[in-house]
Amino acid sequence: MPPMLPARRFSALRLADVLPSCLLAIDGEENVLELPPVSQAVVVLADGLGAGSVRARAGHARFLSAHMKKADIIDGVFPATTAAGIATLTTGVEPGIHGLVGYRVLDVERDRVVNQLTGWDTGMDPASWQREQTVFERAADAGIPSFAIGIKRFADSGFTRAVLRGATYVIADAIPDRFDAARRILAENPRALVYLYVSELDVAAHAKGWESAAWLAALEELDSQLLRFASELGRDAGMLVTADHGVIDVPASGHVLFDTVPELVDGVRHVGGEPRCVQLYLEPNQDRVTADSLAQAWRSVEGERAWVVTRDEAVAAGLFGRVHDAVRPRIGDVVVIARKRVAYYDSRESNQSGRSMVGQHGALTDEELRVPLVRSGVFGRKRTPSSA
Repeated sequence: MPPMLPARRFSALRLADVLPSCLLAIDGEENVLELPPVSQAVVVLADGLGAGSVRARAGHARFLSAHMKKADIIDGVFPATTAAGIATLTTGVEPGIHGLVGYRVLDVERDRVVNQLTGWDTGMDPASWQREQTVFERAADAGIPSFAIGIKRFADSGFTRAVLRGATYVIADAIPDRFDAARRILAENPRALVYLYVSELDVAAHAKGWESAAWLAALEELDSQLLRFASELGRDAGMLVTADHGVIDVPASGHVLFDTVPELVDGVRHVGGEPRCVQLYLEPNQDRVTADSLAQAWRSVEGERAWVVTRDEAVAAGLFGRVHDAVRPRIGDVVVIARKRVAYYDSRESNQSGRSMVGQHGALTDEELRVPLVRSGVFGRKRTPSSA
C-alpha cells in the first residue's frame, strides 16, 4: 500500500455499472445490478448528491430516503469530480480508461492544463480525448433509442459531445421541465434509455454549501419530482437515481495556499486537478526534483491533512482503476488528496473565483465518494430466475 493512502474497502457495486445494467435490462439480459427486464429505463443523475447527505436530510427527502437501501449505496469514482464521474457513468469504464482523470488535467501534446468541463477546443477533440464508446452508442447499435435531458447551456458543449455521444440531447431548463420531457419520451418510445441530469444540488453546494437552505430547497424540489415521476411509471419501466459524487463543506479557514511554501511548488510546471485533489506536473527534462522528492516534501508539510502519492503509487493502488498507457501522462506526477476539511489553492493563479466555493469534492472521503442508488418502478425489485 502506498504511503498515506486510507485503508478503505470499496463497494461491490459501482457507478460504472449503472447505465450498462440498464441497457442489458432493456435487452432482457443478466446484469451486474440484477435489474429485471424492462422496455424503458430512466437514470437520473443528481450532481453532488452524496449518500451521507441524503441520510442527514432524510426528513426533507422522503422519497429518496425511503428507497435508499444500505446495500444500494455505491462507490462513485476517484477523483470524486463531475468530469470523471459522468464519463464513467456513460461509458461504464473507469477514469484511467476513458481518460477524464480530473477536473483540470495535462494535455501533454500542447503543454497545457485543460478544464475537462469547459475547456474543450479544436486542440482537444471530444471524439478522441474521451477514448471509449458510450452506452448510448452501444444502445444505438442494438436499435434502442437513447436520450439525454439537460439544460440548454450544455447542449453542444465539448463535454457533452465527449460523454453523451450517441444520445439525442433534449433541452429542458427547469427541473420539472426535465421530468416532463422524460414523460414525453416514454410516451413516444416503446423502448428507450433515458438519462436525466440535475445540476442544481451541485450548484447550490458550491455557492452556499450542502448544509445551506439553498441546497435543501433544491433537494426538496428534486425529491418531490422523483416521487411524482416514479408513481407514474408504466408497468414496463424502471428508474434509477444516483450521483457522480458527494460534497463536503470547507470553511475559508480551511483554505491552504500551498504555493506560499516554496518546496511544495519547486520543480512544478503545471497545477491541475481541483482544490481537494491537486495534481502536480513536474518540469520535463530535469532530474533535480523527482516525483518521489516532491511527494516527500508534501508529506513533510501536509502529512496530517492530505494523502500524498506519486502517479506510480496511485496507479498501482488502483485509484483511477485500470489505466491505459495513453491516459497515464494525464495523471499528475504527484497527487495531493485532501484528508481533513481543507482545500488547496494556488494563490499565483490570476482567477481566484474558486476560493468563494463552500461545497467541495474530489477526494477519497466517504462523504465525497459514496453515492446513492435508488431503485423504483420495475427496478424496485431485483431480477429473479423467473424473469430471465
